[in-house]
Amino acid sequence: MTENYFNYFTEIEEHFRRARGTGLFLLSPMDWALIEAWKNGGIPLEAVLRGIDAAFEKWRRKPARARTQKVNSVAFCAQAIAVEAQAIANGGTARKTAPPPFSREDVDEFLKRNAAGLRKAGQQDLAQLIEALDLETLYADLEQLEQRLTAMEEKMIARLRASASEETLFETRRALDQELKPYRSRMTTEQLSQLEKQFLERKLLEAAGLPRLSLFYL
Repeated sequence: MTENYFNYFTEIEEHFRRARGTGLFLLSPMDWALIEAWKNGGIPLEAVLRGIDAAFEKWRRKPARARTQKVNSVAFCAQAIAVEAQAIANGGTARKTAPPPFSREDVDEFLKRNAAGLRKAGQQDLAQLIEALDLETLYADLEQLEQRLTAMEEKMIARLRASASEETLFETRRALDQELKPYRSRMTTEQLSQLEKQFLERKLLEAAGLPRLSLFYL
């Protein structure tokens, strides 16, 4: 499979919807945080898609009486995805990158919009860093641009974590625990830890009105 590095989120979202068999379905904040944890953990897109298929195939093989509820989260597929990721790692499947699905103009507009959002939120230094990026050069190497943007985002998130109150952190973790209850047994300790981190970061950014800087959100 040829994997488009920047289509990770949309490919998983669409594949899960098709596997679930319903057109109208929105992934939850926990789902997006989990997908982001897979992306940041280097889980190949192919492993995620295969794992989704395997999880639904196993679910559909159950007697009808055992399928009284719909699968409502990608967390349902976490265990199967971990198995597929290990299989790919053992087989040494090479990752191939397809051309990005956006133009130079798209990237330029994305960077300008994010710089404006950062200025509005008082993150002047990060806005200046984005504005100083040499897009003429970096568009030829979008993974390097992504690394720079990710470094800026990590700095921004570190500030938010440092300034967040204990009550905010507690409420966020409690919200995650409620959503995770049906799926904890399907996830490893490492997966749960990564998910908590991504879920917390997403909530902190949303609360502060700050943009996601990664090209995955273009």
